[in-house]
Amino acid sequence: MAHQAESDHVASLMLSWHSLELVSCRKIQTLWAGYGSICEVRARATTAAAAAEVRRLCRTDSDGNAKVAGEDNTFALILKLVAPPPAGPGDHQGNGEEDGDEGHLRKMLSYEVEQHFYDKLAPRLDPDRAAVARCLASTRDAAGKARAGELLDGGRVIATLMTDLRPDFPVAAGENRRARLDPRQVHAALDWLAAFHGASRAWVREGESLGELARPPLEEARRRRAGKRGAGAWLNGGYTYLATRREEYAALAADAGSEWSAALCEPMGSSRDGPSVAERVAELLAPRLGSDGDGGGSSRDRERDAYVSYIHGDVKSENLFATAAGDRVAFFDFQYVGLGLGVCDLAKLFTCSVPLGLLLTGCEDNARHVPEELRMDDGERRLLEHYRARLLELGRFGADGGGYDWELFVRHWEAALIDWLRFQMSWGAWGNTEWLEARVRSILRDEGFMEWLLES
Repeated sequence: MAHQAESDHVASLMLSWHSLELVSCRKIQTLWAGYGSICEVRARATTAAAAAEVRRLCRTDSDGNAKVAGEDNTFALILKLVAPPPAGPGDHQGNGEEDGDEGHLRKMLSYEVEQHFYDKLAPRLDPDRAAVARCLASTRDAAGKARAGELLDGGRVIATLMTDLRPDFPVAAGENRRARLDPRQVHAALDWLAAFHGASRAWVREGESLGELARPPLEEARRRRAGKRGAGAWLNGGYTYLATRREEYAALAADAGSEWSAALCEPMGSSRDGPSVAERVAELLAPRLGSDGDGGGSSRDRERDAYVSYIHGDVKSENLFATAAGDRVAFFDFQYVGLGLGVCDLAKLFTCSVPLGLLLTGCEDNARHVPEELRMDDGERRLLEHYRARLLELGRFGADGGGYDWELFVRHWEAALIDWLRFQMSWGAWGNTEWLEARVRSILRDEGFMEWLLES
């Protein structure tokens, strides 16, 4: 079946579950590595009840107006259709669970995680603080619905039909790949992240079953073969953490021409068998909450986990839309949502999407020379203070919910910068890399930080 015909068919079938009919379906984007497409869908309600339900889902703007609705009861929607290339790894089962292709497994699991987010977590967010698309239908809950068998295809097809954010957030801030946000959009992104991290801290405190969270790709594949299946978000949010990047890390460790081979990959201290800085940082940042899923763990684990929330996992300008005024944003692409420290989201945002001048002097157009080593500058400090102030307004952090001490927050932030640099230096660098390297050189020379890292 031709792909356009397939997307039309999928959209039409899923719309029928909600008494909607397809008006048009147009592909607007191809997914990474040809794993599917994103389509712009126009649908018409065939009953008053259907129109009312979609209007309820589409109320994403602060005054409650459903801008996505036309006068003729038509609605703007988005279809995300995942159908990996037929000749791809693991095609004998369609989901790659039987083979060891970690990249393929990561992609397929990530789309399942994203469906879980839109089905279960997105409805819990306040749309005035952390706007996201709302799910109308997905293959995740298709069992038992009319003609659902035509979609499931042995697990190969993953489809999500959701509201379109663009009527309320018309500016594609990252339309030009790796584009920088303007200062107002940067602050709006920090507000969104603080709201998301703050709200989702409560979800962690509620003690969602850790057994349902998805493990790293190869581990999750082994669990599924043993009859266990993670169906929630990632246990460790993001896609760059060391447990899934061992090959890249080994290549960096062997690269004698890189200053970061010794700085990040050689054992700390006098022991040849001890962890490296990169390994110690990864261990510190990884949310464990008890290895057996009971929320236990060491006292140090519990102390660190008092600041764990859900993180977006892939924060960059390409994954958000903004209002025309730039005072609010809405994020999308939740394939790597999972547990983590919120500063891990900030590390990628600051490196990839914030103008250099904002990180240095606090002025977009005043990006002075970056020295070899750089301590926290005024601009960086102001952005972090803005985020932390919003975060503490919206979430209860700390063992007793008493807050997030600035000194500890900064230590977590510094660890996140090191972890993000480790990924960039082993996979490929882009963005404010000169700034990132200068910051990490300074952090690694800070005896206080190194002492804290060893003791944490």
